[in-house]
Amino acid sequence: MKTIVLGGGVIGVATAFYLRQQGCDVTLIEREPDVALSTSFGNAGVIAPGYVTPWAAPGMPAKILKYLFEPASPLIFRPTLDPAQWRWIARWLRECDLERFRVNKQRMQRIAYYSRACLLEFRGRHPFDYGRSQGYLQLFRSEYDVELAQPALAVLRDAGIAHREVSAAQCVEIEPGLRWARQTPLSGLYLPDDEAGDCARFTRELRAICERNGVQFRFDTRASSLDVRGGTVRAVHIESERGSETLQADAVVVALGVDSAALLAPLGVKVPLYPVKGYSATLPVTDDEKAPHAALMDESLKTAITRFGNNLRVAGTAELGNRQTTLREQALQTLMKVLRDWFPHAANPTSAHFWVGRRPMTPDGAPLLGPSGVANLWLNLGHGSTGWAMSMGSGRVVADLITQRTPEIDLEGLTLARYRK
Repeated sequence: MKTIVLGGGVIGVATAFYLRQQGCDVTLIEREPDVALSTSFGNAGVIAPGYVTPWAAPGMPAKILKYLFEPASPLIFRPTLDPAQWRWIARWLRECDLERFRVNKQRMQRIAYYSRACLLEFRGRHPFDYGRSQGYLQLFRSEYDVELAQPALAVLRDAGIAHREVSAAQCVEIEPGLRWARQTPLSGLYLPDDEAGDCARFTRELRAICERNGVQFRFDTRASSLDVRGGTVRAVHIESERGSETLQADAVVVALGVDSAALLAPLGVKVPLYPVKGYSATLPVTDDEKAPHAALMDESLKTAITRFGNNLRVAGTAELGNRQTTLREQALQTLMKVLRDWFPHAANPTSAHFWVGRRPMTPDGAPLLGPSGVANLWLNLGHGSTGWAMSMGSGRVVADLITQRTPEIDLEGLTLARYRK
């Protein structure tokens, strides 16, 4: 079966890997000169299925208002005249209900835990280093943070997920580098089974494995439109330095992140995606003793600090505004404040390399996997800020569906069908 995967982020490359594993002839189309150069490039790197959480959560609208005029804020809201922004916000507000939050979080955890199992199996067959670390520590600055975390903690308890609520002193035991912190955490939450790793590095290694197994990559190439006749996708029209071409296909997977919506819209396939932008800073470690050794999350400012070998990644801020990838000083200052508060001597701030990416977010947080409504056209998109945590499982699920295998998990609430009700 000739399959074409559109998108060279971790989601697209994972999909190509599993399709090839299942005997498909696979071509991957990517507009950048290599894999993982867009949203997969600068993310926090956290694989935390125990704590994947919808952005639509109880108390989140109030939190946005609380931080609206603060200089250091985990949330930036810039209203525009774009009707799509307001439609998305209206849907998002409905999902901030407690019961909807519980349902959405459980859906996200289902695919995230399955993805981690797929990653463990993959690592057993293809061991390589991608800056992996074990354990995930969340730091609470105030009682307000603890209060907002209670619905998520209830889901952890109900699901029997390994976690420990820890004191400030225990936070320092877990991460000794916090001894030099300028801020004292009120308390913390530790998830020992969660982990972190460099997503871009992993994706590049996965690309090499795919190529050795026969997957063809077409870089600097853009999918301009899809050829649909008789309700079935037949081909992909592409443009590159070679000019315009048409590639025939038996199946097409759209894994283009936020750009998926524009490609699908002419076919009548409406996907409720909006780019919620995230920022990161990457810095070389200058003092190993005073740096973190795994992954942490500042729950108040929703900013992660992750160790990748000799580098630190500080990532966070959710900006709902225009679609441009413009670095905003307010967001960058928030990242550096979090680093200064918790690990002031770990790295030199002047060495920071800043990045901004567009997270393809659905209003309810769960991704869109599987059928699009057009025959032989498949979706693997909408993972928001948790694409790395869900990538291997999502790729395997979609590959199973295309090759007419039964997925190993229940896909209820993880397909486009939930938005067609």
